[in-house]
Amino acid sequence: MFAGLLLLVVSAFVFAGCGSGAGADSTVANPNAEANPFVAPEPGKEPVMPAGPSIEIKANSPADTVKAFYERLRANQFIAALKLTNLRPAVEGLSPEEIKDLGVDFGELAKSVPPQMPINGEIVSGDEATVTMKMPNENDGKLETNEIQLRKEGDNWIMLVADAEGEKMIRKEGKNYFFALRMEVHHREAQAMLQRINKAQGIHALQNGGKFADLETLANRGYVPADALSSESTGYIYKVALAFDNSTYTIHATPAVYGKTGRLSFASKIRKGQDPELLSKDNKGKILQN
Repeated sequence: MFAGLLLLVVSAFVFAGCGSGAGADSTVANPNAEANPFVAPEPGKEPVMPAGPSIEIKANSPADTVKAFYERLRANQFIAALKLTNLRPAVEGLSPEEIKDLGVDFGELAKSVPPQMPINGEIVSGDEATVTMKMPNENDGKLETNEIQLRKEGDNWIMLVADAEGEKMIRKEGKNYFFALRMEVHHREAQAMLQRINKAQGIHALQNGGKFADLETLANRGYVPADALSSESTGYIYKVALAFDNSTYTIHATPAVYGKTGRLSFASKIRKGQDPELLSKDNKGKILQN
């Protein structure tokens, strides 16, 4: 299941960069940076990262902003880190309770931030800048050059995490931006979970004379993930309503906290000899009836 909304917005930026490959060499300030050693990890071992920056990082420079961003993420200072990006309007004005709530999502990201900051290039053109870093590819562990775009606002450089459409959404949603994103993700995951439960019911029925099972039984037998039994990571409460003879069923998925973890209520019902039917509706946090 989706562990946090930053994996949707920031993690691809943090660990895959804003771009790699074509044009990357033109931004490398240190021509010797390509010689920075990297050893692909052996099975069961951590990748060997470069020792750290291979260029001089000046105070208040674009590279300094990137370095500070990663250091703050690693130290679990998520709000301070995001204030260095164009996501800043989305975190300004958050209450302590909202910050704590979002921290559940943000917490997973800090575990993946590398201990070193292998910044190897910086190029500035007016109020725009590109910083390059060497980061391991998540698929094979090979080192790749990634580009991070920045924009100068006043006396400070900010990292461009959100694209133009994202910035537009941030201006519209303000501090509700992350909650809106989280709900979108939870909506997609709720539909996926319903499909998974439907498949699990099909397997159970084949092995048990056409009879379906409750959610606890499906989870205990490993047919569905244990996440389905708790709303902590999913943001949704899942329930399976069985007919008296276990010959049909309806799955309900309801937001744990309406307006924060989700807006849509879902239901998937099955009748004998028919494919499951998926229903969804903004039902103000209430169970969607058949």
